[in-house]
Amino acid sequence: MKPSSFEYHAPSSIDEAVSLLAELDDAKVIAGGQSLVPMISLRLAYFEHLVDVGRIGELGGITHEPDAVIIGASTVDAAVERDADLATTVPLLNRATPFIGHFQIRNRGTVGGSIAHADPAAEYPAVALALDAEIEAASPRGRRCIAAEEFFRGFWTTVLEPDELLVSVRFPVWRGRCGFAVREFARRHGDFAIAGAAIAVQLDDQDAVARCAIGLFGLGSTPLRATEAERAALGQKGPDIAEELSRLATADLTDVPSDIHGPAKYRRRVGAAMVRRAWHDAMEEATRG
Repeated sequence: MKPSSFEYHAPSSIDEAVSLLAELDDAKVIAGGQSLVPMISLRLAYFEHLVDVGRIGELGGITHEPDAVIIGASTVDAAVERDADLATTVPLLNRATPFIGHFQIRNRGTVGGSIAHADPAAEYPAVALALDAEIEAASPRGRRCIAAEEFFRGFWTTVLEPDELLVSVRFPVWRGRCGFAVREFARRHGDFAIAGAAIAVQLDDQDAVARCAIGLFGLGSTPLRATEAERAALGQKGPDIAEELSRLATADLTDVPSDIHGPAKYRRRVGAAMVRRAWHDAMEEATRG
């Protein structure tokens, strides 16, 4: 099928883009288009105006700071995958990237686009949530920073206003004896995950868990934090608690989808298995130092 007719806009600056979003009725931002183009081509979505931000140079790039990495919204996934420094500063983001589609998709898809699209089965939103990332948005009123835990509101829904543009995402850097892991299960490589887990863990000098984060995807209408499991892990030692953490992470989920890929009960079991495996991976890395 072909998309319905729309008017195309290609601003050259952030200010011009947000002005267009404020002025136009029924406008939608497009960056890499890896999610939006199939939707409008199949006429699952319709917009009178598309605002292409792909030519705005200030939206791209990866900036390394002492305690954080700031990734421009239009930075393509492939750039994240190739960045050697990012592999050591924010390993969880780097390791999630190869699960995203295929290399052709990663060459076009963007970090900001994935997070703004807010697909609950996508990897980047879950990583942003797990690492307490901050999303910067621009509008005619100025700029604001939004905590990832407040950003996702529902299926394909965020707190962004119609005239707001996602500008960048700030990922904190974890220091010390840390381990990171992403595990997911999909029917085929490149498909959206049936369920997955992104885990970061930090150990103290006695090999006990001093800090941890467990992000879940594919198990609700938004990415999720397994906060009860995180609390239970604090002060514990070794990988033996993985079974209990996987139970705590998935036991109280109330919005697990059922679809052609499997019922909610199946997804919950898969999610628990991904938590167990990711926890073992992260703990092994943290223990090695």
